Amino acid sequence: MDVEERRIPLNRERVLRAALELADRVGLEALSMRNLAQELGVVPMALYKHVANKDELLDAMLDAVIAAIVPDSTPPPEPGWKVAVRERVLGARQALLRHPWAWRLIDSRTDPTPAMLAYLDSVIGLFLAGGFTADQTHHIVHALGTRMLGYTQDLFVDSQPTPPEVQKEMARAMAGRYPNLATMAMAAAHDESSIVGSGCDDQFEFEFTLDLLLDGFERLPGRGSVL
Repeated sequence: MDVEERRIPLNRERVLRAALELADRVGLEALSMRNLAQELGVVPMALYKHVANKDELLDAMLDAVIAAIVPDSTPPPEPGWKVAVRERVLGARQALLRHPWAWRLIDSRTDPTPAMLAYLDSVIGLFLAGGFTADQTHHIVHALGTRMLGYTQDLFVDSQPTPPEVQKEMARAMAGRYPNLATMAMAAAHDESSIVGSGCDDQFEFEFTLDLLLDGFERLPGRGSVL
């Protein structure tokens, strides 16, 4: 922290910004009130004038991440519910990719924060405006699951992806005993949609399933066509 920043009075916004930056750098598990205070150049007790405890800090951090969600791109005028939902969900994914620890924080909270409720309310509103009944929307929310918030656990793992060369070798090794798994693994290793060198493109997998779900929702009987 430079001298000029030390002169800025400590306030809740500055504490929150520092917490977000620290979590981005060292991860959520390493975030503590003590090392946050050290980051800000203050004693730990100074933080409690702005946040009551670590739980309140974590909730504020999560709200900041979710409040920053914007559509992934600017949709055309009157885009229809499908485009609007898709862009909103992909915007949520981008927000979580900027803060890789955020999905774990979402999973750990027992009660949704105000910003999360507002975000979910806005997405549900897009389905209702698109002519889906409240009951259909309820089932849709369950079908989307955490994907509605921009992530699925299997696409936010901390481990490094398996390189295609290693994936091919593993596929050949299992071919005799598990031929179907080997066939799929070999196809994934050769998949042109994958990022070069990764063997699997998480963004492609996320959008593939999202689009399948949205196409299926569109075929639900009894839906109006408001949006």
